[in-house]
Amino acid sequence: MAMKYTEEQLNNFDKTVLVQLLLANQEQLASIDQKLQLVLEQLASANHKRYGRSSEKLDSSQQIAFKEVDDQIVFFNEAEAVANLDDADYEEDTTKSKPGKHKGKREEDLSGLPIVKTWHTMTEDELREEFGEASWKQLPDEVYKRYKFTPSKVEVEEHHVAVYASKKDDHIIKAKHPGYLLRNSLVSPSLEAAILNGKYINAVPLYRLEKEFERYNLKITRQDMANWTIQCADRYLAILYDYLHEQIYDYHVLQADELCIA
Repeated sequence: MAMKYTEEQLNNFDKTVLVQLLLANQEQLASIDQKLQLVLEQLASANHKRYGRSSEKLDSSQQIAFKEVDDQIVFFNEAEAVANLDDADYEEDTTKSKPGKHKGKREEDLSGLPIVKTWHTMTEDELREEFGEASWKQLPDEVYKRYKFTPSKVEVEEHHVAVYASKKDDHIIKAKHPGYLLRNSLVSPSLEAAILNGKYINAVPLYRLEKEFERYNLKITRQDMANWTIQCADRYLAILYDYLHEQIYDYHVLQADELCIA
């Protein structure tokens, strides 16, 4: 176990003792770094054996390298370590019309997605300048497909609810309007759904969701997200939980990895 010294003790040590302590700490840190690198390489090897092709050995490009930034371990070549360029879906030479090796898989991946077609043509003047007067014919188009990703869009819902009052008495009525999750709160069903999806489906911590929302100019703190989630769970999800809790008693056999019945 490493010894801990107070500031007063260190001030009372002479120079020789301080030098020895510094050298000992350097050796200890070097040993820790070496062991950590070994553990990371073993982890990468285990993942490769589990998910990769067992007939191939790990080369240097598949070993995860790391460095320490602001007291945190940063894996700065994770993309290079897990990428498999042998299965890349692109071709460098776009002039050749040979079908790709994974054409069937590519079409399967693209199926079900909406297609936005864009045509790129040449004007009559450009064609006349290139080929001469009426000296060209049009061949079948070359078709290039790319994924187009549009980042999330954030808007403010501003509901204007009409209010009507009787001229004869104090009767007042409001127009029908959507309900709210939490009264006097900015949270909406779509926003809370995004929080639940990020936190419990994608396992993203709230502090990272906070940073992600900041990129969209949303000033939402992790405390707000925690409060919204707890209140919505108590108010809405608890009803579903109680209903399912009652339903399970109607079955004579229950199958689950873990089961806790209050």
